[in-house]
Amino acid sequence: MASITSLDQLDPNKQYTYADYLTWQFSERVELIWGYVRKISAPNRRHQKIVSDLHGNTWMYLRGKPCRVYQTLFDVRLPRKHKVTNEEIATVTQPDLCVISDPTKLDTAGCKGAPDWVIEVLSKGNTNKEMKEKFEAYEEAGVREYWIVQPAYDNVLVYTLQDGKFQA
Repeated sequence: MASITSLDQLDPNKQYTYADYLTWQFSERVELIWGYVRKISAPNRRHQKIVSDLHGNTWMYLRGKPCRVYQTLFDVRLPRKHKVTNEEIATVTQPDLCVISDPTKLDTAGCKGAPDWVIEVLSKGNTNKEMKEKFEAYEEAGVREYWIVQPAYDNVLVYTLQDGKFQA
């Protein structure tokens, strides 16, 4: 198999797995949502400040507690049902922030399983992905709380999982 060194070498209509994702050698940041490649848009300064502030406040709150907070460039693998190997996992996200309270979900690659809390900050170009695709993937995986920060509107949409569905 030829080495994948450019995002342009990937078929946007093909489904990939985490095993494929691990072999890619290009600089663009991507996520997989149900196997489909989704490019991560470059965050602006305001986006980064919001993430930084939320990370700092969350870290301070969790200090001394068993939960851990992680920020962008941290792979979250969301297995479906019994599909738990790298060759079967088809959803890999890099949330702006996530909190994990179960240390068995953490490994050297990141998190395998649903974080307890995920925060995504909207940027130009990622609204549909965060509001629909990732919303559904996080809901299906069992993320207990999902925040979508909307800098353009100075608000936060908060969803909590109840009976397997996110409720506002």
